[in-house]
Amino acid sequence: MYECGDIVCEQDDLEQAQAELADHVALRLNQGHLPILLGGGHEIAFASWSGLAKHLGAAADKPRIGIINFDAHFDLRDPHCQPTSSGTPFAQIAEVCAHNLWMFHYACLGVSRMSNTPALFARAEALDVCFEEDRQMTLLQLPELHQRLKDFINQCDHLYLTIDLDVFPAAQAPGVSAPAARGVSLEVIEPLIIQIRDSGKLRLMDLAELNPELDIDAHTARLGARLIHQMTQSPTANQSLPTQQ
Repeated sequence: MYECGDIVCEQDDLEQAQAELADHVALRLNQGHLPILLGGGHEIAFASWSGLAKHLGAAADKPRIGIINFDAHFDLRDPHCQPTSSGTPFAQIAEVCAHNLWMFHYACLGVSRMSNTPALFARAEALDVCFEEDRQMTLLQLPELHQRLKDFINQCDHLYLTIDLDVFPAAQAPGVSAPAARGVSLEVIEPLIIQIRDSGKLRLMDLAELNPELDIDAHTARLGARLIHQMTQSPTANQSLPTQQ
């Protein structure tokens, strides 16, 4: 594991920063690495995905990239009606997919109905987005969530995992711009990201929306560190050793 430096958005030139980050992501993927990116806002998602698309785009077959986003928000706002931002990345990705005649495989897990407009739910339905609301993601429903996630993964050849820390309850992740009144607990999300890790299809991961100035005793930072630690373990790292007689 090694650190690859920072990409800085100079003078609000978000598109240039995203393009530069995408080039770095494609380079690391070409070298055989698993890039883990840290935001910043969720505008990092368009750069992350673009880097993966650039890496895979040279292949003759159209890549089946699955986007799995743990997030309270769809982030599907129309980029033509406002400047591109942390609220537009997956709408931008959908447009690129349509232009390239690629399938748009997007799963958003942890959606808060209070935090998304009816227009965003309509857009998610129009784009055939697979989503689960926060109230549907409990320990009791974890077996069903595992199955739905398995069904989604089976439709894809490559996975891009993105985690917006505002998907967690405010008590677990206070250091975000939009703390969740309900959220989805770590006990539910952690087994799902381990399932993604162990699928053998994960190519890229990013973590977004941590604001250290809003954090309390580094709770959110420690949560993010734990998630990254889990994603860098081997599939057998968490298995208990056999009992010796």
